[in-house]
Amino acid sequence: MRRSSFSKIVAVSVLLALSACATAPSHINNVCAVFDQNDGWFDNWQSAAERTEQKYGIPVPVLMATVRKESGFKSNARPPRTKLLGFIPWKHVSSAAGYSQALDGTWSQYQMETGNWAARRSRFADAVDFVGWYHSKTADTLGVARDDTYNLYLAYYLGWSTYGRGNRGDAGVQNYARATDQMARDYAAQLQQCGN
Repeated sequence: MRRSSFSKIVAVSVLLALSACATAPSHINNVCAVFDQNDGWFDNWQSAAERTEQKYGIPVPVLMATVRKESGFKSNARPPRTKLLGFIPWKHVSSAAGYSQALDGTWSQYQMETGNWAARRSRFADAVDFVGWYHSKTADTLGVARDDTYNLYLAYYLGWSTYGRGNRGDAGVQNYARATDQMARDYAAQLQQCGN
């Protein structure tokens, strides 16, 4: 009898953990709420973000604001599709996918350099680690401060080569970067209040 009850508890726990992974947070502009909604044993977003900060030196608010801007914390986020003959959904405009919206080539580079071959763009811990890795390389190679959300995001959005040539994108891209910077500032203030 005990064994049967234990098996049911384990099965329900696994199902709840898996369903939590697939559901985007409902209050994405409040980092405390985002962390509260994703604080499971197997998939704890706050722990994953804090591990990434310790590993790469990129602050949690910068990491979380980048993921928020890129995907809205949706694991299956993809860019829009092009239209064939003007109305038939066709290929996506880029290979960006998952929480981090990492492109295929950059994701492969991340896997090769980190040895994290099992990493998936649809798993938050892997995606936030990717963002930390990317921002860290931006800081190391392009001299951007690790807490300069605005410029880190510009380099993330435009790519290292484009940013390195001095291109800072158009007004729309710069507005994205400013919004991401403001989100990081908001998240930093919210983190001071989490759990209070």
